[in-house]
Amino acid sequence: MLEQYRIHVEHKGRQHQLFNALLALATGVLTLAYPNFLYLIAGAYLVGLGLLFVMFRVSPAVAAIPIVSGVIIFFFPELIPATLATFLAFFGFILLFGFQFALLGIITLIIAALIIANPESVAYLAATFLLFYSISNLIRYYQRWKSDDTIIF
Repeated sequence: MLEQYRIHVEHKGRQHQLFNALLALATGVLTLAYPNFLYLIAGAYLVGLGLLFVMFRVSPAVAAIPIVSGVIIFFFPELIPATLATFLAFFGFILLFGFQFALLGIITLIIAALIIANPESVAYLAATFLLFYSISNLIRYYQRWKSDDTIIF
């Protein structure tokens, strides 16, 4: 008699990617809907992103950068363009060299440069980054989900 067992191997990377994508998507939509509250939305997103990194055991140095950026935005809202541009430049280099998101890394660096060049449109540029980032993560999540790490015995 033939018996089949199905073992599903879970990866926390998938959960991290999904949470990260949903957080970025919600933040991008909120930023487009309420651009005047950018300091609250961006600050909360960055602190939330840092806490998400801590929750999924990303390097403490990498997790501290969004938290510090979010706190700076909360306390000094006039520094939003410089803080977001610096964070996006750092994040763009991480995406470009570390996580193999080369195209998204280049787009992130371009958005950081546009924020420095045009600080009055920081809300729309930040929303653009967040939406690109969330869509990219959702696509990668879907691709991993379709390849499914299920082992059938």
